[in-house]
Amino acid sequence: QERMPQTPPFAAMFDSSGYNRNLYQSKEDDCGGLYYHDNNLLSGSLEALIQHLVPNVDYYPDRTYIFTFLLSSRLFMHPYELMAKVCHLCIEQQRLSEPGLDKNRLRKIAPKILQLLTEWTETFPYDFRDERMMRNLKELAQRIASGDEMYRKNVQQLLQNLIRKLATVSQYEEVLAKINATSTDRLTVLKTKPQSIQRDIITVCNDPYTLAQQLTHIELERLSYIGPEEFVQAFVQKDPLDNDKSCYGDRKKTRHLQAYVEWFNRLSYLVATEICMPVKKKHRARVIEYFIDVARECFNIGNFNSLMAIISGMNMSSVSRLKKTWAKVKTAKFDILEHQMDPSSNFYNYRTALRGAAQRSLTAHSSREKIVIPFFSLLIKDIYFLNEGCANRLPNGHVNFEKFWELAKQVSEFMTWKQVEPNILYLLLIAALYLASYESESPENHIEKDRWKTLR
Repeated sequence: QERMPQTPPFAAMFDSSGYNRNLYQSKEDDCGGLYYHDNNLLSGSLEALIQHLVPNVDYYPDRTYIFTFLLSSRLFMHPYELMAKVCHLCIEQQRLSEPGLDKNRLRKIAPKILQLLTEWTETFPYDFRDERMMRNLKELAQRIASGDEMYRKNVQQLLQNLIRKLATVSQYEEVLAKINATSTDRLTVLKTKPQSIQRDIITVCNDPYTLAQQLTHIELERLSYIGPEEFVQAFVQKDPLDNDKSCYGDRKKTRHLQAYVEWFNRLSYLVATEICMPVKKKHRARVIEYFIDVARECFNIGNFNSLMAIISGMNMSSVSRLKKTWAKVKTAKFDILEHQMDPSSNFYNYRTALRGAAQRSLTAHSSREKIVIPFFSLLIKDIYFLNEGCANRLPNGHVNFEKFWELAKQVSEFMTWKQVEPNILYLLLIAALYLASYESESPENHIEKDRWKTLR
């Protein structure tokens, strides 16, 4: 493990100007299809950029370059095509296919190739849900392991970590599917027998601060499953230089990003439903004030996504038209929150608050202070406009790498935020599912009854 090149964590990857400077120019790249200005890599042919990704005995690409190129390359080619090219270059250039493989040479290059594969599998694991990717990965990894016994353990570890991560993702997707199915069933019950599940949110959780914390856990859980590539794949178009290739931004490639956007909408509708359900004005007013407290605590935590979902739910016309109800509400706290999330001047107030939360996160001592959950729809919109505002290719056919440094900077910031308390809520999702299950059909034995009590 000591032989592996070391790389900085995400937070240290990009400096304030967009990326680590003075790291990219090496003598062999002065004229090899890559264009630099003041030591900054600005553009290059696709082939030269692929070559720049592949390590050799004397060179290992910087982590900012690896992340940026793996993120953006999918706008030009499928990840499995890139993996095939990388494997081919590694095998050809390092003569890994030769029968009498030089062990000294292998010991100089193998840790670097393994490190590149480790970074790829850890940062973009969903790429390897494609069998062609997995086949290429295993072939190259096995070639290294068979050349020298000392790398067998590294290779096994890499593959085990990847398989474990993909299995966890599949479990999470199953849980999401079950929760979606359960909520549909509950909606049917609500329409046919509205009194049967009329337990309001305050009965379920009478403390707004606890609800804000639970919403934050759910947000962090769902965020943790969004792959960085989903931001780019959401906007994949046809590459103008490839007439045959159709866009491959199909739904599967962005499913976790879409599930997260759907979560925002469901939270908004939950808020509106809970406010509109009570028959009496004073009860409706109490629910509004409860959600104002939840929203305020979300703001204090740094959970801007739940905050905005709650405000959106309160601003739905079905809620805002309840003039007599609102007359009974103390709205001063709500007015402050609306001011913070005011869309005018391109969400200036929110962006200021987000920067403050991001700064607090950098110097935080507790995991609570580290939390930054951005208003997600606006983050996607910013990335969309960055993508639309600049061409992927320059007039000479070169890849516009300057654009992709900026894109990678935005996405890497998100990657840092989503790493707080990873997977904290897998159990909570399971718990929600069990609660729904016990309410549909009562617990049957003492174990189920005990569990139901605990969950409630």
